[in-house]
Amino acid sequence: MHGLQLVFGTRRGWGLFALHTFAAFGLISALIQFYSAVWGSAQGLPQPHWVVAAVAIVSPVYGVIRAWPHKRVHRAFGRPDMTVTIQAGNIFEQKAHWVVGFSDTFDTDTRNNVIINRESLQGQLLAVEYGGDVERLDQEVAAALRTVQPSRAETRESKPQGKLVRYPLGTVAVLGSPQRHIFAVAYSRMGNDLVARSTVEDLWVSLGRLWDAVFLHCQRAPIAVPLMGTQLARIDCLDRNSLLKMLLLSFVARSREQLVSRELRVLVHPHDHEKINTLDLQAFLNAL
Repeated sequence: MHGLQLVFGTRRGWGLFALHTFAAFGLISALIQFYSAVWGSAQGLPQPHWVVAAVAIVSPVYGVIRAWPHKRVHRAFGRPDMTVTIQAGNIFEQKAHWVVGFSDTFDTDTRNNVIINRESLQGQLLAVEYGGDVERLDQEVAAALRTVQPSRAETRESKPQGKLVRYPLGTVAVLGSPQRHIFAVAYSRMGNDLVARSTVEDLWVSLGRLWDAVFLHCQRAPIAVPLMGTQLARIDCLDRNSLLKMLLLSFVARSREQLVSRELRVLVHPHDHEKINTLDLQAFLNAL
């Protein structure tokens, strides 16, 4: 959402605009009264009509400036000692551990965009971090899952393409190295029709298990997380702001029990960032 839309097209924007406009008006009026009381009898108020015009212009301008949404939503917590940031950006450019969403079959094949779309975050991971070497990625995934009990296995007749073994939702395969782990969290079900689907409950459970894995392997280092649940995961019952609030609530609630990471960075694709209400998210984060 654009700045003017957030300021004048939302109740929170109007509230902030009015609050800061009246605050500026009150402060300027108080200064004028103080000036008049001290020097008014000798000099009078110079050009009173210009002063009134200036107050009428400066106050709303100040209100707009203070209510104008920032591109980045940020809060530093005291207890526990950590920071949370939401910003537009590319997760693969972050000097942090990465979180990437997978399906319960941990499919990785991007050929012809049939099973995994190359433009998805998982497809980008294969290209950026593994140079398109799907065999190496599969080997790392298999090694990370060797102690995890599968939930079931499909037959080749029921699932003609892709992997057949399914793992419980919320399973996290920890890939990469201790310098930069990749937390591959399965929060969607890959249908036999090769369509990934997830629900709000699936995402909530998966987030809880993600924080468990981050706590064990991250050593409180920064963690970069994408906006999960949009696009190909198909959680269409919640908008982007609601999905972000869900992620924030899950992380902060877990951190209040036991510190997960000193820094959480939520990276939002620039196209999605234009559609979120940063004023609303900042107020929500401040209230946690």
